[in-house]
Amino acid sequence: MKLITCVAALSLVLALGCSRKGAAGANRVPVTVAHAEQRAVPFEIPATGTAEPVQTVSVQAQVTGVLTHVTFHEGDDVTAGQVLFEIDPRPFQAALDQAKAMLARDLAQAQAAQLDAQRYGQLVKQDYVTQSDYETKRAAADGLQATVRADSAAVANAALNLEWATIRAPIAGRTGRLLLREGNLVRANNPDPLVIINQIHPILVRFAVPEQHLASIQRYHRNRLPVLVSPSKTDTVFTEGVLSFVDNNVDTTTGTVLLKGEFPNRDNALWPGEFLTVRLQLYVEDSAVVVPSQAVMTGQQGTYLFVVNQDGTARSQPVTVDRTAGAYTVIAQGVRAGEEVVTDGQLRLVSGAAVEVKGVAEAARELGGDK
Repeated sequence: MKLITCVAALSLVLALGCSRKGAAGANRVPVTVAHAEQRAVPFEIPATGTAEPVQTVSVQAQVTGVLTHVTFHEGDDVTAGQVLFEIDPRPFQAALDQAKAMLARDLAQAQAAQLDAQRYGQLVKQDYVTQSDYETKRAAADGLQATVRADSAAVANAALNLEWATIRAPIAGRTGRLLLREGNLVRANNPDPLVIINQIHPILVRFAVPEQHLASIQRYHRNRLPVLVSPSKTDTVFTEGVLSFVDNNVDTTTGTVLLKGEFPNRDNALWPGEFLTVRLQLYVEDSAVVVPSQAVMTGQQGTYLFVVNQDGTARSQPVTVDRTAGAYTVIAQGVRAGEEVVTDGQLRLVSGAAVEVKGVAEAARELGGDK
């Protein structure tokens, strides 16, 4: 009987112990943590930009005629001086031949008139002809010389029209859609171009930043400031260029200043008219303390986060945020490098609560995403 009583008492003690242990385990809040780090962090100004070609040329005809040949396809890359279109050259060749013939005729007449004037100049000295006769011959020779000069200009103009019958690319770039095809009548200086060429190697990205950043931009602009762009805020693949232009005035309507970045664009990643997410990098802070941005919370008393103590409890820690850098927040005060901060589960926490670490947050590969 005594043995049975002892066994029952021991069972009760074990049951109470297990019950308390289970209760203590149930009171722990599951969280995910990350370590505050000290690392190099770029100071970047975010913006939204638009890609635009370095040059845009509307190719137009300088003479009227029938389009006989198109030497490229829509969307082709062309080089400066490459033949793009050919207009029927026969009318222009005929006009050039006619102008040359008129020049030859008038040149012969001018030479004859010049000889007559010289002969009359000798005769008037001997009183064989009157001064009036000599002056008439001299005027005729001078008039024919003027005709020769006019004929020479006509020959040059006809040669230019014949040259214009072959239309060449004024710049290297990417062609757009064709607006006229072979067989169509092309009119000189028609407001509708034959094709538009955009120079996209390199290419520019136009963007605007608030005027309060202007002093910092001017301070660091002596360096080649990197500009990073991506098609969207969620895209982690960035194309890198350099700041190439700062406008000479602030837009008083928007309070912003216009900037442009230049990109080699060898892989055609950027396209004219495309909207882009832009980051202008001014400098790099070598030893900044950073935490994942999801660890930082905002309350009535300001910004704070939860730090995991060595005894497995969490404490609410006020912090001073300097700025954000991609997936990270730069902390000016409140946290030291190496401390564990809660990145998930903090909504269930109060200062002093026991926590159970369920996992460690995966660190981003780069500040602000991959480049």
